[in-house]
Amino acid sequence: MATSPQDVHTITGAQRALSDEQTSRTRKYLLSMGIRTACVLGAIIVPGWPRWVLIAGAVVLPYFAVVIANAGKSRDRSGDLGVVPQPQAALPASGAAIEGVIVEPDRSDA
Repeated sequence: MATSPQDVHTITGAQRALSDEQTSRTRKYLLSMGIRTACVLGAIIVPGWPRWVLIAGAVVLPYFAVVIANAGKSRDRSGDLGVVPQPQAALPASGAAIEGVIVEPDRSDA
């Protein structure tokens, strides 16, 4: 049974590995929490109205950090993995003659 070109699956159509996805989520979450830590430390040091902005950032950032980190798998488009299809030479049709030199087998051993 022959498969049609529509049935062929390529590796460029595959999703990213789960471990890569988890690493990406972890990085996003840790970056957000690092910014939150900077907001808390800044709120301790900075006087005046900027202190309230930093406190608001420290209160709101955990929510956004969790939402962004758990936003779900991002779908890669086909071909985003850097794989370029290589051109393939077509085989001659059956029964067609191939031009070139005919090499006879060496019969001196017989």
